Amino acid sequence: MTVLSVNECDVAWESASPAESLRMGEALGRLLQAGDLVALFGDLGSGKTLLVRGVAAGLGCIAAEVHSPSFTLVNEYACCGNDPSGRSTNGCSLVHIDLYRIASEADVPGIGWDEYMGPGHVVLVEWADRALGRLPRDHLRVRLETRGPERRRLCTRAMGPRSGAILRGWLGGLGVALEAAAFDLGEDRGSEA
Repeated sequence: MTVLSVNECDVAWESASPAESLRMGEALGRLLQAGDLVALFGDLGSGKTLLVRGVAAGLGCIAAEVHSPSFTLVNEYACCGNDPSGRSTNGCSLVHIDLYRIASEADVPGIGWDEYMGPGHVVLVEWADRALGRLPRDHLRVRLETRGPERRRLCTRAMGPRSGAILRGWLGGLGVALEAAAFDLGEDRGSEA
């Protein structure tokens, strides 16, 4: 896995296979807590739902139950007990939102958006570009790009201090070393796109 510095994101790296992307999602899931939101961007087939499946496993949910909520818009999964590392998930739920079929940001409240924002839920939003104005100020952005039949590039951006800590922990969990001054992870970026 190679870490690259790019202008449009804090840190980017590549996944060589779906299995590796799943492991990356699981590593991220082990770090997430109720109240965290991860905004997912990427074309159809770029691996957003696969990454969510890995996050679910990391949170202690049944990963095999995770599927794209393209038609239902929202799927909620109970993550009771402990994640694979033994950390208690305190009964939080994983909320998987897919905004692909949303015509405009004005339609977002109709899916119960406000009910899912806040304590009690870890939220992952596919097609988050359709709700940029409704994302909490501090969230983690992950853009997935197709680089080949199985290879994906993950481009990440921390939008505040909590998401910066998540990103640093995620990279550490994947064995990626960062120089302290290499990236400013966790700067309050406000509503920057």
